[in-house]
Amino acid sequence: MTAAKFDELIHPSTRLSLVATLAAADWAEFAFLRDRLGLSDSALSKQLATLEEAGYVATERRISGSRRKVRARLTPAGREAFDGHIAALQAIVDAAHPADGL
Repeated sequence: MTAAKFDELIHPSTRLSLVATLAAADWAEFAFLRDRLGLSDSALSKQLATLEEAGYVATERRISGSRRKVRARLTPAGREAFDGHIAALQAIVDAAHPADGL
């Protein structure tokens, strides 16, 4: 079980949505991520670069026909950070609902 750890890098809603999407996939194509998250190419590139610099995301560039394609995936460190962040958020929510009904 992953220890709860609030992660300031993942927490902004755009990055949290991006990491959550990547957590549900092996690899995800750049165009899929852009469309799913409603981001511009430059905004998605910036978010991916930030997460890649932290070691949370790996990207791969390849040629498909005559087009360059980029795909991304979570690294093991990214998955651990995401799981820890979700556990921390769940602990915050749980604390808002005390078991004794007060």
